[in-house]
Amino acid sequence: MLSFTPVKPIVQKAFLVLAFMVAPALGVDELGESALRYSEEDFHRRGSSQVLYEYERHQDFRRANTVIGSQRHYVAQLGDTFLDVARFYGLGYNEIEQANEGVDPWLPERAESILLPTEWILPEVQSGGLVVNIPEMRLYYFQGNQQTGKRVMTYPVGLGRDEWRTPTKASFKIVGKTKNPQWVIPESIREERIREKGLHERSIAGGSPDNPLGKYRLELTMPGYRIHGTNKSYGVGMQVSHGCVRLYPEDIERLFGQVTIGSPGEFTYQPVKVGARNGRIYLEVHRDIYTLVPGLHGEAKRLIQARGWSEFVDDEKVAAAVEAQTGIPTDVTAAASRDPESGAEGEKREQPADQLLRTL
Repeated sequence: MLSFTPVKPIVQKAFLVLAFMVAPALGVDELGESALRYSEEDFHRRGSSQVLYEYERHQDFRRANTVIGSQRHYVAQLGDTFLDVARFYGLGYNEIEQANEGVDPWLPERAESILLPTEWILPEVQSGGLVVNIPEMRLYYFQGNQQTGKRVMTYPVGLGRDEWRTPTKASFKIVGKTKNPQWVIPESIREERIREKGLHERSIAGGSPDNPLGKYRLELTMPGYRIHGTNKSYGVGMQVSHGCVRLYPEDIERLFGQVTIGSPGEFTYQPVKVGARNGRIYLEVHRDIYTLVPGLHGEAKRLIQARGWSEFVDDEKVAAAVEAQTGIPTDVTAAASRDPESGAEGEKREQPADQLLRTL
């Protein structure tokens, strides 16, 4: 295991950057507690307490409840990096990096406040079940119905590189679940591994620390694509795979136990999402990672208009949210819009007491 002792900041930063560059080449999955304060046990304890949220879709924004979670702040400690803080709080690297522009992701200042964007607008879905929204690199697992209550869990994911894109619009069903899956290496990937790394294996055994599928795999009706764990957790929130969807080890373990064979799912591409909570309208804008939506501002206006909410939003707030692209739900309600119960104007950020259903 790599070790770390306090050194001057510039030397520490150089060490961190070098360590993350060489870790994959050395076959190191995690840097453990090498420059970082978290252990694998810490991450798995976090994974054992996933949150299940209630939600409600409605055309009337005063009755809709499609913004889940709440923002939090974290005070940086010596040895923190975005990679481990993100994982510990159930975020992808992309999310924490977008939300903290100007903060050094490898060496945040000690006692510096880091925004944890643990708040999300639900994407529009066709059939429920598992939904992967590509631009935000996040998976949602919709459960329940009108009779039993609508609930959702959510996890960050890693996706395909630009030359190995994850599907952006497709429906599927879960057709299999495998624990400790063997990786039979597709010929195209094998050729790449030979060319770039000099590796000639045709397969990697299940349970091997070199197996990029991790310990759990969900098989889809879409040949060639899977939802699985990983042996390189720092790739969650990044475009690093050959098209499959990767989750943190603790998250795929939880999801594996929840999802049943036959469950529906879909890949969707929604860099802009619109939602409502507590009588307020929110807009969440992500980077268009595959450059498929030519105008994000026009897309935001289209979505708001489709819901019949145009007269209730502030156009300047909408434009500012699109420009910022923080990936954080932003209140864009017009000043004249009032909460139907309190009559109060202005932004309301607190989490509704009845929304967080329970911690699993």
